[in-house]
Amino acid sequence: MAWRNWSLVALTLCYPVMVYAGLQYWPPRMVALLLIALMALRLAAARQAGWWPMALAAGAAALAVLASDDAMPLKLYPALVNAVLLAVFGWSLWRPPSIVERLARLREPSLSRTGVAYTRKVTVAWCLFFCGNGAIALGTALFASDRAWAVYNGAVAYVLIGAMFAGEWLVRQRVMAESRHD
Repeated sequence: MAWRNWSLVALTLCYPVMVYAGLQYWPPRMVALLLIALMALRLAAARQAGWWPMALAAGAAALAVLASDDAMPLKLYPALVNAVLLAVFGWSLWRPPSIVERLARLREPSLSRTGVAYTRKVTVAWCLFFCGNGAIALGTALFASDRAWAVYNGAVAYVLIGAMFAGEWLVRQRVMAESRHD
């Protein structure tokens, strides 16, 4: 069962490359049907409600393509994902606990006040990241070639996400070390 979930996650991460390759050989409507199939598989495997906003964004993009036979909604999907993540993370800042605090409490249920403040700052940092990454994803969809769009959204964005995770991990190690000395 776990291999199926990981396979679907891998397919989801390959979305920009699949769209780029698909559009080289098939009309946008055909590629949209593949997106709908991927979305249906992802939802069937999802155990958490958190996937529903992403699935709705994918469904909206696919329906727009089916209605228009224009590839642009397929290219806008990464920007939509960033907008949905920004909305979810941002909403959690106004309706605590923040997303990052919820995740931290899975590992450390009795999170200190310092930990809560830190997770709030990390949530703000992710919101800023989603703003920037979403703006670039939108820019590549609107103004860049299909190839540049696929390279940014299918590779560069993932490297930036990895750098964000790694940078946050390094900062967290320093914050935890300093809090132990206080």
